[in-house]
Amino acid sequence: MRFPLGKVRLHGDLIAPEDAQGLVVFVHGSGSSRHSPRNRSVARFFNGLGMATLLFDLLTEEEQPIDEVTRQFRFDIPLLGERLSGVVDQLRANADLRALKIGLFGASTGAAAALIAAAARPTDIAAVVSRGGRVDLAADVLDKVRAPSLFIVGELDSEVLALNRQAAERLQCPHDLAVVAGATHLFEEPGTLEEVERLAGQWFLRHLAG
Repeated sequence: MRFPLGKVRLHGDLIAPEDAQGLVVFVHGSGSSRHSPRNRSVARFFNGLGMATLLFDLLTEEEQPIDEVTRQFRFDIPLLGERLSGVVDQLRANADLRALKIGLFGASTGAAAALIAAAARPTDIAAVVSRGGRVDLAADVLDKVRAPSLFIVGELDSEVLALNRQAAERLQCPHDLAVVAGATHLFEEPGTLEEVERLAGQWFLRHLAG
């Protein structure tokens, strides 16, 4: 899919199983992309549960290499949140997709962008899941988020875990904090990413299906 946003055009890959029970939009974190094998593995898991998935890049093909060196875009959370909101608007205008409830699956700085978009589009976003998210970077909008939100953090990711606990206390929506035993920030330990898939899949099925 192509998402024109002013002078910017973003690229995404949509997979929609027949009779999809919802649409999960991936909001990648720092340095990641829609081509990430781990992101694609999680997307396939959601597809197996009957949900459509959209993997897209918040940065353009020109911005990506610049960000790899300078990191100037990945922490521009207002910019990322604005772009995500624009993508959500176009998904809602798509005749083939508008009937599907939308969930946002954010990681690292992408989780902050997901929360900003959820606050900006309260009638369009039905659920949010953050995986190791820098949800503290969305501090200004946490009390405005209405979508049920799940924060998943690794047990050994102590700094991010503390930030997530503080952020969760500010949420006014239904929410939960899940701590994955033995996991660090990237959930690279055996079985930990699978636990993320299970927790996120249950959350999205609960709030998107039907």
